[in-house]
Amino acid sequence: MKNLYNALQLKQLYTLRLLGYNYSNISPYKEDEISLQLPQNMQELKKQINNCHLCELSKHRKNAVFGEGSLNAKIFFIGEAPGINEDASGKPFVGRSGEMLDKIMSNVLKIPKEHVYITNIVKCRPPQNREPSSVEAHTCLPYLYKQIELIKPKIIVTLGATAYHYLTGDETQISKIHGTVIEKDSFTIVPTYHPSFLLRNPSYKHEAWEDFKKINQLYNALI
Repeated sequence: MKNLYNALQLKQLYTLRLLGYNYSNISPYKEDEISLQLPQNMQELKKQINNCHLCELSKHRKNAVFGEGSLNAKIFFIGEAPGINEDASGKPFVGRSGEMLDKIMSNVLKIPKEHVYITNIVKCRPPQNREPSSVEAHTCLPYLYKQIELIKPKIIVTLGATAYHYLTGDETQISKIHGTVIEKDSFTIVPTYHPSFLLRNPSYKHEAWEDFKKINQLYNALI
C-alpha cells in the first residue's frame, strides 16, 4: 500500500512538471538514522538498560538489575529474573537465593563471588515474582547476548529451567538436563537448579552439588 501511494505521488509530480511547475533543488530534510546497535562497553550498556522501557516490566520496577561481577569472568551465571530484594537493591541474587548461591560457590566451586559474573534473563522484576513471559524474555535477550559478547566467558551456568530454555531454545525439563555439559560456540553451557528451587526442595541439593562439582572440574581445566 505504501509503495502504491508513493507511485501515485510521483506520477502527480511529473504531471505538474509537464504543466510548467518548477521544483526547488533544495535537499529535503532527512532525519538522522537511529542506531540499532547496542553499546560496545558495559558501562554504556548498563545505562541503556537502566533507561529501557521496551516492555511492561519497566512500568513496575524500582531498579533495573543489570548484573555484577568480574568483566573478565570465566564463569557466567544466568538466573530467571530479579525478585523483590533484587528490585529494591538493583543487584542480582541477594536475599536467601543469593546466600545459597554464595554458599555453593564457596564450598563447591571455591571461587570468590567477585571472580564470576551474575545476571538474569530479564533485568526487571515481574510482578508477584511470576515467570517472565515469552515477549518479556525475548525483548530482554539482546542485552544478555551483548553481556556475554563483552565478557567472553568460557562457562555459562544457567540456573533453573527458564534461564536454560531462553538461552538455548531447548524445552527439556531441568530435572533431565541438569549437569549436562553442552558445547556452544566459544563457551560451554551447564544447566542446573535455581537456588530458590533448592530452598523449596532441599532434597535436590545433592544433585545440584554434583552439578557444581562438574562445573568446578571444567573451571580448573581452564586455569
